[in-house]
Amino acid sequence: MSNTKLMNKQKQPISKNNSHLPTIQCRPPFAMALLLSISGFLFSAPAYTNSFSNLQIENDVKFLADDKLKGRSSFSPEIHVAADYIADRFKKIGLQPMTGQKEFKQKFTLYRIVSDSINVQINGQPITSENILPLTSFEHLQWNQSDKVNIVTIDKDDNFREIFTRINHQDNNTLLIVNPAHKEIFSRFRQYFMQGLNKLSKNKGPSAVVVMGEFASLANFKIDIRTKADQHDLVNIVGVIPGKKQKDEMIIYSAHYDHIGEKSHTPNDVKSETLKDQDIIFNGADDDASGTSAIINLANYFAQQKINERTLVFVAFTAEEIGGWGSKYFSNHIEPQKVIAMLNIEMIGKPSKFGPGKLWMTGYERSDLAHLLNQNLDNTEIYADPYPKQNLFYRSDNATLARLGVPAHSFSSSQIDKDTHYHQSSDEIETLDIDSMTRIIDTLAKASEGLVTGKDTPKRLDTSKVVPDGKLF
Repeated sequence: MSNTKLMNKQKQPISKNNSHLPTIQCRPPFAMALLLSISGFLFSAPAYTNSFSNLQIENDVKFLADDKLKGRSSFSPEIHVAADYIADRFKKIGLQPMTGQKEFKQKFTLYRIVSDSINVQINGQPITSENILPLTSFEHLQWNQSDKVNIVTIDKDDNFREIFTRINHQDNNTLLIVNPAHKEIFSRFRQYFMQGLNKLSKNKGPSAVVVMGEFASLANFKIDIRTKADQHDLVNIVGVIPGKKQKDEMIIYSAHYDHIGEKSHTPNDVKSETLKDQDIIFNGADDDASGTSAIINLANYFAQQKINERTLVFVAFTAEEIGGWGSKYFSNHIEPQKVIAMLNIEMIGKPSKFGPGKLWMTGYERSDLAHLLNQNLDNTEIYADPYPKQNLFYRSDNATLARLGVPAHSFSSSQIDKDTHYHQSSDEIETLDIDSMTRIIDTLAKASEGLVTGKDTPKRLDTSKVVPDGKLF
């Protein structure tokens, strides 16, 4: 394991299963009385029973968040080790591959496109490369003032993010001129996108070239940009429990199994004598080994229960952290009208602000799914997203299917406004509350039983009220 301190290990709540009790081989009355006495002492607090094993859930997270997997970044060799583990768990549970697939691995190709050469002139003057951000999937992009290119400006008093986002949702080729007053945010965006633009296909779609500078007028421009693309083979892991009477209707349980890998070294890091003491691996125990463990154990639960009239689909998505490309590919290979609901599980390793075992749902007001789920529980266990300013409905794999009208929501317990481990090397299993996590998985199983048996059917999402996917990134 990494150098993170054991934060919660001594504070873990007592497991609510009996696996830690001593094994008593004999069964005379005094021994049985002793066992009952011990049980009564330990469990006289408000009893909470569930159908899931803390140990198995913890073991799944341990494997996925181990240092050996080096943070499960999308393009790393270690991501395939994680994929093999999930596929093997699906096989042992007894799931079947998705229709049309011979195995649990749904393979696809993702291109990471980087600029090879950048030449931009405005009014006959060359622009230095640090003031240019190309956003294109084309191998060779050539524009001048005679081409059909929209000219958009971000003046010093404009909202950079708002205009940048609007450009991302347009089908037009755009030359975006940014006032130097926005240098700080422009530089952050440039640093991020110059690492590579990820695309499922290349030489398609609109392009944008962002230039920072002040120009009294724009008499002419000349743009010549060449790119190169690295091809990466990625996999989603998809397992199915076929339905019975309503087998053409699907319920999807999903999570992403990738994370952000290792911290990049700077020259100062390399020279540092303390580098050996630094934890550079972003293990992603909560984000989202916790959710991945949940779908594996939910699959095991429903495979044993055998109550599903609808087809149950369990998906571990890849490439969520770099743009949700796994879910985008998956959505292109299903019929969305057959998906009754999608429960995307994202960061459930710690108690929510509502208490241990309780969780919240993004886009609560967009469908009646949460209402239907809570009806199957004794008390309200699923709450509205308490962090609306974070725009979390669009920040996980549910968004792709939501844009197709599916009641697709993410479920989490993260206190994201207070979580000091989010996207940090300290996101390790020792920071998780496994008991709360187990209760959450049990809650999701009980809450979604009506979906599984065909009793509950949520209303479709109004796609006109869902922000469309970006065109550039």
